[in-house]
Amino acid sequence: MPTYRDEAVVLRTHKLGEADRIVTMLSKQHGKLRAVAKGIRRTSSKFGARLEPFCQVDLQLATGRTLDTITQAVALTFPVNPISTDYHSYTAGQVILETADRLVPVEKEPCLQQYLLLVGALKAMVNGTVDGKRQPVMIMDSYLLRALTLAGYAPTLTRCAMCGATGGERFSVQAGGLLCSGCTQVGSVRVDAEILSYLEALLVGDWVATRNVTAQLVDTVSGIVAAFASWHLEKRIRSLEIVDRSASHPYAAA
Repeated sequence: MPTYRDEAVVLRTHKLGEADRIVTMLSKQHGKLRAVAKGIRRTSSKFGARLEPFCQVDLQLATGRTLDTITQAVALTFPVNPISTDYHSYTAGQVILETADRLVPVEKEPCLQQYLLLVGALKAMVNGTVDGKRQPVMIMDSYLLRALTLAGYAPTLTRCAMCGATGGERFSVQAGGLLCSGCTQVGSVRVDAEILSYLEALLVGDWVATRNVTAQLVDTVSGIVAAFASWHLEKRIRSLEIVDRSASHPYAAA
């Protein structure tokens, strides 16, 4: 069978038969891939833990009729342990993986920018600290905004999303961003300059601007981002249910 190589991040896996697994990955050159890892559930498997969610691997695959087969997997930049052993990183990371899976629905369609953004987010998750500049929820929210922007759903943060007027005082997930007083819709929430500034910092990955944000601001904006992402993906991101956020903001239950 013809073979090919690529590097990929494992998004999810599920069992196949008695010893195999189907591995869903986002790859650098071939977009989303679904491939069989034969014998991976046996203790003697040559793959070990290299094909678990969050792992970045260099793969060799054999082309099959329905599903390709993974014949070799070499671990690359980061292992699974730094994310999976920390609850906050793991739950935020699951949101990132699920979103990447949703945003690339078609298999074997190259999407290099989405792949690079995913790798960058997971590396930041590994290198970040809970009490430092980049909390897991910050990285998650930044990834959501930037991945949606790449997919064509960029939030409008500097002018009214409806009429184009400069500025605004409310945010609507349905309208796609900021609304002026004349275009206010039911369900929109009031936002101030601090919220908008933090949203813009997350959107461009300006971590310096996030150094002194309060926990309340992070929580409020995280709720807005979660609602924005769920609306534009047209389906709730299930992993958001396990992310630790309080119910103090308008979009907490969105």
